[in-house]
Amino acid sequence: MPDDKSQTGGQDRKRINLSEDYEVRDWGKKLHVTPEKLKAAVRAVGNEGTAVEAHLKSNR
Repeated sequence: MPDDKSQTGGQDRKRINLSEDYEVRDWGKKLHVTPEKLKAAVRAVGNEGTAVEAHLKSNR
């Protein structure tokens, strides 16, 4: 199902959608990582933002 941009907020803000370039860019900036590192972290722990952030912090 495509990302419905008319329904924002809530759960959608907490998850990282690697299919959307703007989300990869924005999450990468927020977490101070390259798109490649962000994608690897999502593959490792799933797409929940807090889990990805914790994973990246533990690997620094």
